[in-house]
Amino acid sequence: MESPTPVRILTVCTGNICRSPVAERLLQAGLDQVLPGGFEVRSAGTRAMVGSPIQPLSAEIVNMYGGTDKGFAARQLTPKILRDTDIVLTMTSKHRGEVLQLDASLLKRTFTIREFARMLEALEERDAAAGEASKKAPDAGTLWRGLPARLASVRHLALAADSADNEVIDPYKRGPEVYRQMEDELAPAILTILRYARLNTPT
Repeated sequence: MESPTPVRILTVCTGNICRSPVAERLLQAGLDQVLPGGFEVRSAGTRAMVGSPIQPLSAEIVNMYGGTDKGFAARQLTPKILRDTDIVLTMTSKHRGEVLQLDASLLKRTFTIREFARMLEALEERDAAAGEASKKAPDAGTLWRGLPARLASVRHLALAADSADNEVIDPYKRGPEVYRQMEDELAPAILTILRYARLNTPT
């Protein structure tokens, strides 16, 4: 029997060496625990430093949370990469706009990663209130590919109090304290996504 196509998630930042690789590697590590082979998480940059490894301080964060920075090489975001993607998670609203300039058809499947995490929480709360928490999708592909349409219905419940709450700071060529700020902004969103996956993904 042919194995189902993995859910394809793409994380996007600018150089593809600081923020999006952290999101890529930690989401992949966590989702592999939920459903081995069920997800393929990759990343790309809108102005990528093509072929470069993850920046050392970002690599430390990846390893600290149980991911690996091995075998990574930055790549440029292209329409071809976007074509095969189910969900795009960007580090800032500007990156989201740049994704949509390349492929406007992804409008409903592209989110900033912090916005996506808030929307997942709002969806869980709404489903729990409606007594729908026990309604499981038949498989991971159906669940995750159907998420953007379901999230659209709770977008108004997950609006950022401040537009900065949608952004993940760029630490490139800045000190360790800025990498810590990046971690503080990014890690909670990643953990929220992985928690949702653990509780809701059919295995």
